[in-house]
Amino acid sequence: MKFIKYIFLGILFGITLTKAEVVSWFRIYEMFKFQSFHMYGVIGTAVVLGIIITQIIKRTKMKAISGDPIVIPPKQFSIPRYLIGGTIFGLGWAMTGACPGPMFILLGNGVFVIIVAIASGILGTYVYGRIKRKLPH
Repeated sequence: MKFIKYIFLGILFGITLTKAEVVSWFRIYEMFKFQSFHMYGVIGTAVVLGIIITQIIKRTKMKAISGDPIVIPPKQFSIPRYLIGGTIFGLGWAMTGACPGPMFILLGNGVFVIIVAIASGILGTYVYGRIKRKLPH
């Protein structure tokens, strides 16, 4: 019962993304063919907001609800790592017409074929976890 607020927040998020047409395969198709600014505007807005919120958290030394300080460790940038990972992610996104978050929204909207993509994502995550130590990082 203590997670009910998160369920309602998820439902509200799903409704918002559905109404904004972010989960529409056609909008994603338009984006990958450079025919529309819609998705680039949504993604760009999310990136800018993420940068602003991260800076606010860092500069105000914000604390979590538990009272613990929020620590954002520095990341080591590796061009091949992000290029390969981004390419795989983008290909999956282009082939399924959905990125991981909206896949669950599509399922909630009755697009049951997306179960194949969700199951594939879960399987891929499991396989990665099993072979992670053997991969170059």
